[in-house]
Amino acid sequence: MDHTTHHEGSTHEHHAHQNPAAKGVGGATWKAAAQATLHCLTGCAIGEILGMVIGTALLWGNVQTMVLAITLAFVFGYAFTLFAVRRAGLGFRSAVKVALAADTVSIAVMELVDNGIIALVPGAMDAHLSDGLFWAALLGGFAVAFLVTTPVNKWMIGRGKGHAVVHAHH
Repeated sequence: MDHTTHHEGSTHEHHAHQNPAAKGVGGATWKAAAQATLHCLTGCAIGEILGMVIGTALLWGNVQTMVLAITLAFVFGYAFTLFAVRRAGLGFRSAVKVALAADTVSIAVMELVDNGIIALVPGAMDAHLSDGLFWAALLGGFAVAFLVTTPVNKWMIGRGKGHAVVHAHH
């Protein structure tokens, strides 16, 4: 994934995003947190939708399909970061460590929220891919997950954790 969108803005903003301590504890910007969350959401959404399509095509039940979708959400979420830090020159083992450190909490929160919403929307678990209810619940879950995960990422970046780890390597 191209992180150039993370580098828009002034030098001061970029420095603060790379080194959150430059603005003090919790000094990460909402913009940086939103960009990190959008990065994670992109990988999660691709993996989750792919998992649901595969599970549905194979006529799997809800539990098996959800497990596949969540697994693929983590795989794709990590893969986006892994690709970016490998392209920046980091070795494979180090890149895996960075991806795990950068994305685990963000992806976990996102998956918990969006799958929780899908499970709570009446009829969404039994809706088919061709049903508007399925897509409304899924997209609504992604939207709420973005809103819940952004403050989590802001807090983590402000402490030099999460996506701040990625920016130390490029």
